[in-house]
Amino acid sequence: MSSAQSKIILAELLKHLGFDATVEEHALEEGPLLEVKTEDAGRLIGRKGQTLVALQYLTNRLLFQQDQQAPKVLIDVANYRSQARDTLIAKAKEAAEKVRRWGDIVELEPLNAFDRFIVHHALKDDPNVETHSVEVDGTNKKAVLLRPKRL
Repeated sequence: MSSAQSKIILAELLKHLGFDATVEEHALEEGPLLEVKTEDAGRLIGRKGQTLVALQYLTNRLLFQQDQQAPKVLIDVANYRSQARDTLIAKAKEAAEKVRRWGDIVELEPLNAFDRFIVHHALKDDPNVETHSVEVDGTNKKAVLLRPKRL
């Protein structure tokens, strides 16, 4: 399936949901990014990005129904994800610096699967730090644990 198909699926989904929006596609290292342009960005992003997460999930489910080999797409509205991604990467690098400097184990707050992927990806080439997703006791959530790399 072409990534043009994912753009069409998202545009149709937005139309059915009553949003007047256009979709632009960009290639990222992590996979295709579909950028939504709309006057109603706040409603599409939702509280703490929850609506955006749901929209991305639905789009990826629809893509998977048509082609199980289709790459997962990332959806962004009004650069919300880009800014959140940059903030998350900065937080991960700051935590990695603590690990390198003090040899401490650092646990980030619970993150969704995609955000954990971003943290792992951002630190994958760090020769001194390793990352692991761990379950948070008493919840069904996972956090990222950073610790000194074992030799």
